[in-house]
Amino acid sequence: MTGVRTGLHVCRGNWSRREDVLLTGDYARLLPAFEAMRVRQFVLEYATPRAGDIAVVGEALADREIGLGVVNPRTAEVEPVADIVARAEAALRWFRPGQVALNPDCGFGCFANRCVNDEQTAAAKLRAMASAARELRQKHGA
Repeated sequence: MTGVRTGLHVCRGNWSRREDVLLTGDYARLLPAFEAMRVRQFVLEYATPRAGDIAVVGEALADREIGLGVVNPRTAEVEPVADIVARAEAALRWFRPGQVALNPDCGFGCFANRCVNDEQTAAAKLRAMASAARELRQKHGA
């Protein structure tokens, strides 16, 4: 695919554990720009309700890949594998299994040298995400 970039990562912010101060809303307003972009994969946050319904993106971008945010790097609680699987299966209504990659929302990076989570929690969240990926591969292939 000549001229096609690999992907675009949209981050709603990683500076606070308080969900009420972080950016909110679905991706509907960004869809015209997303559709015009020549990128193969969109990495989007979907681990919290702040991102809205996956249908908004699924209906418009099912011909692309999605890096699906399934764990929240800002919380101390480790997401249950079943919850991660359920988020991914919601995306599978629009995307084929090979089009979905599981990701943390916005990564585990630090903002202004102030991490919002510790290494042990981040590792536990990544282990849960890996377990969910294994379960999804067994169930859906790819």
